[in-house]
Amino acid sequence: MGIYLILALIAYLENVVPPIPGDILVVFGGYLASEAIISFWLVVVLTSVGSVLGFMTMYYFGYLVGDEIRTQRTRFWFLKYFDGEYLDKAEQWMYRWGQGVVLANRFLAGARSIISIMAGVTRLNPRKTATYALAGAFAWNVILIGAGWLIGDNWPAIERYLNLYGGLILSLIAAYLVFLGVRYAFRKWRSRDAKNNVDNN
Repeated sequence: MGIYLILALIAYLENVVPPIPGDILVVFGGYLASEAIISFWLVVVLTSVGSVLGFMTMYYFGYLVGDEIRTQRTRFWFLKYFDGEYLDKAEQWMYRWGQGVVLANRFLAGARSIISIMAGVTRLNPRKTATYALAGAFAWNVILIGAGWLIGDNWPAIERYLNLYGGLILSLIAAYLVFLGVRYAFRKWRSRDAKNNVDNN
């Protein structure tokens, strides 16, 4: 029973303390299941529940600080760097795509904590959010634990592929953010240029 609790706790903490290498340890759970030390499906369920509890912990943190970001009166020093003016845009984006992002969040290595916090800041429906987070966590954990089951003693080799995958996802996210920044700057420049033309005429 102790192994189950440890794996569930790791799945929880990975969402709250991102540097924890939760994924590779979940893969190790698959190896233990292949050796009949623990139950495959029980470890899938418990790690998924741990993941959702961690996600919702950060969700409620985001829910708590949303108004503080808006008013710029915050107890948390690092929130002073958030610009409350852009929160409305973030809300529109999350309301349009939010539950899809929540569903995919386990597959978005490096952005999981940010997604859970923004889901809370933008106050997505908590019940629906928890349901989508559970579905995503269950699918991801089946893949990880299944991989650990299939390759057995070679389970540590998966870490290299997880690192490559995480690097790819972070690169894509960074490229997308750069694209948004460039597009925003270009539109602002065009708008200012058009305004200047009108004023000159």
